[in-house]
Amino acid sequence: MTDKRKRELILIAVLCVLGLLLLLWQRLGSSKRGMRVIVSQYGTVVGDYPLSKDREDVFQTSDGGVNTLIIHNGEAWISEANCPDKVCVHTGRISRTGEIIACLPHRLVVQISER
Repeated sequence: MTDKRKRELILIAVLCVLGLLLLLWQRLGSSKRGMRVIVSQYGTVVGDYPLSKDREDVFQTSDGGVNTLIIHNGEAWISEANCPDKVCVHTGRISRTGEIIACLPHRLVVQISER
């Protein structure tokens, strides 16, 4: 193997390691302090909470629809809902800007936002 080829391989390896470190820093190092959980129902904001503070809230519709929102350890999710399909429950946990949980039968949208 030539010296030029060895240098190229070392450069590629260093760039890969730097890329992985940058990705890791972006995923783990970013602070969730400024991130918010915005809850809208029927197009109106009904909740605006910091993602960094644990809480549990229940949102109800006038026709008996119920969704339970959990915010814990920098993640938000719908733990319970009485809608027929439970897509909102099966969506799982969200924690990154722009991620959304939607319950269409109850017209509820939970979104992570940076403000």
